[in-house]
Amino acid sequence: MFTAERIADKADWITTQTGDWEMIIGLEVHAQVASKSKLFSGASTAYGAAPNTHVSLVDAAMPGMLPVLNAFCVEQAVRTGLGLKAQINRFSRFDRKNYFYPDLPQGYQISQLYHPIVGEGELLIEPEPGQTIAVGIERLHLEQDAGKSIHDLDPDATYVDLNRCGVALMEIVSKPDMRSPREAAAYVRKLRALVRYLGTCDGDMEKGNLRADVNVSVRRPGGKLGTRCEIKNLNSMRFIQQAIDYEARRQIGILEAGGTVEQETRLFNTETGETRTMRSKEDAHDYRYFPDPDLLPVKLDEDWLAAIKASLPELPDEKKARFVREFGLSDYDAGVLVMDREKAAYYEEAAEGNDKKLAANWVLNEVFGKLNKEGVAIADCPVSAAANGAIVRMISAGTISGKIAKQVFEICWTEGGDPEKIVEERGLKQVTDTGAIEAMIDEIIAANPAQAAKVKDKPKALGWFVGQVMQASRGKANPKTVNEILRKKLL
Repeated sequence: MFTAERIADKADWITTQTGDWEMIIGLEVHAQVASKSKLFSGASTAYGAAPNTHVSLVDAAMPGMLPVLNAFCVEQAVRTGLGLKAQINRFSRFDRKNYFYPDLPQGYQISQLYHPIVGEGELLIEPEPGQTIAVGIERLHLEQDAGKSIHDLDPDATYVDLNRCGVALMEIVSKPDMRSPREAAAYVRKLRALVRYLGTCDGDMEKGNLRADVNVSVRRPGGKLGTRCEIKNLNSMRFIQQAIDYEARRQIGILEAGGTVEQETRLFNTETGETRTMRSKEDAHDYRYFPDPDLLPVKLDEDWLAAIKASLPELPDEKKARFVREFGLSDYDAGVLVMDREKAAYYEEAAEGNDKKLAANWVLNEVFGKLNKEGVAIADCPVSAAANGAIVRMISAGTISGKIAKQVFEICWTEGGDPEKIVEERGLKQVTDTGAIEAMIDEIIAANPAQAAKVKDKPKALGWFVGQVMQASRGKANPKTVNEILRKKLL
């Protein structure tokens, strides 16, 4: 939480000629509920359909059409609340939030203001290795999404696609506990990982299934809170950080010039890296909230809640603690592995029956490194976790060297096949016969007497001989054995 120790940390303050400024950041994250149908209708939520093909009469607000609450969406919201260690409200209610927008056929949005389904909780984030901050969760409520206005198909007209209209959203509102763009990005990254573990949102930011509204204000360190501005619809960690940094500096510039920051909603231009005014910021009373007369209050059964709680999977924080405790991984390595559910599962399969640290190093550096380089998702990795497990076993057993292991991995990536058969059939097994290695070393020393004489005075020169032996053995000589024999002969 926000403590005196954090006030004393100047790392994230913006320093100007007039002194230090502190950023105060809160986020409202809209996470699309992973559900096949919408919040109040049976229309499909599938992505990528032709415009206006997934629109029911309820979504289109045809006269006489009444909403029917999707119970599965309620369950997904509760699961998310439990994952946030938040209060689950046994009584919740839907309200109408009244405003006009072309892609909102009803003329209001069904949301929850006064009685949300989930109350206060917290999310632990790690902006830097070894740094843990608790960000408070103020609430999570369910609401329906609006449609989409399309402005670039015609210079004189705006088109409206209502496929998203009525899709269930979880709006997760944080407390203003973050103090830097880095912390905000870490918060969204952790929240994204959490909902993906829970299966309550797919977290695909490119498709808009998880997007953030960022509230930013500035103040003198420890002083009175300033006026906040909200930046809408940010859909990447990079844009979140850029928008916060620009907006904080914009507000500081206004205050240092003797001006007043106006409360407003702003948009972020991804090309210029700047925010611009969208509209003056409304307060709750501007929307004329009132209970939706077409929907009954939601009352949750204790047995139903207990069943949901019992079905929760192992979540990132618990999985990380287990990796550190049982596998002996570092906090950093465990943290990287658990931030993606599929990658964590891939690692665990590869590590089964193997040295867990060796498996982590191999998966993090070789496998994930290759995936990043090639732009391939873990689900599409051409080398299975089991195959990488076999490679790790052969490294551990001394059957192949680390260098040969990389060669085997490349063959598996491009050609496929069983790593053990590849090693056997292509003669890639590591040479461990000390007699054979010693014979190679003697031959190389005899051919390079001057170089050998230098080693006693310059021990680092031993590395040249190691390279020569590895080259002569085509990388198959056991490096440890090579070093041991060379040291006996030359040092």
